[in-house]
Amino acid sequence: MTRNELAEKLNISLRTLNNWEKEKPELVELINLGLQLKSQIEETKKYLNKLEDMKEEAKKGKFIL
Repeated sequence: MTRNELAEKLNISLRTLNNWEKEKPELVELINLGLQLKSQIEETKKYLNKLEDMKEEAKKGKFIL
């Protein structure tokens, strides 16, 4: 994600993001870690849904890998 995209996602100006990066780098790091975690959670949910679908198909005798 670009700095512009990050600023837009956080609904702040690029100038504010620049200030945070200089004055509060730990805040920017926490935000980035949170966004990464959100992405990982979404990916895990996709796999969980796929496993649930496979379970239902297996119950019907239609298990396909």
